[in-house]
Amino acid sequence: MYQIYPRSFQDSDGDGIGDLRGIERRLDHVARLGADAIWLSPIYPSPQADGGYDVSDFLAVDPAYGTMEDLDRLLAAAHERGLRLLMDLVPCHTSTQHPWFREHPDWYIWRDGDRLPNNWAAAFGGSAWTRDARTGRWYLHSFYPEQPDLDWRNPFGARAVARKPWSPADRL
Repeated sequence: MYQIYPRSFQDSDGDGIGDLRGIERRLDHVARLGADAIWLSPIYPSPQADGGYDVSDFLAVDPAYGTMEDLDRLLAAAHERGLRLLMDLVPCHTSTQHPWFREHPDWYIWRDGDRLPNNWAAAFGGSAWTRDARTGRWYLHSFYPEQPDLDWRNPFGARAVARKPWSPADRL
């Protein structure tokens, strides 16, 4: 398997950002290396607080990387070369800019109170809790504050999130 971080892999249009068309142009090279699959780091729309792992829309391709048609073309080109395509999925959190964060707050882990709920630390440093300026409540984030954790213990939220159609996966 050959992992590709799209943003820095191959720029096809000269804007300084790698993209899906650039990846497609390099598939012969990847196949010659002996890989039988490519693993794409997140290509979803994202505010880029954490290199694309702060996803704001699981159903689209970030315009910086191309379009859904570009993804379809990349998939077809990979299959022509005997390569499988694995999409990096981020199931534990979203971006604070994902619509779910405001529309379905019960899908996240929240605590009330004037002080930090506990002394948990985030993986990248600092507290794992951030106070939401709009609600005054604390939300949990295991990584950056821009990445609130989804509450998979909430049966309705977990089922609803799992039921959401995920267009790129449907194409794989």
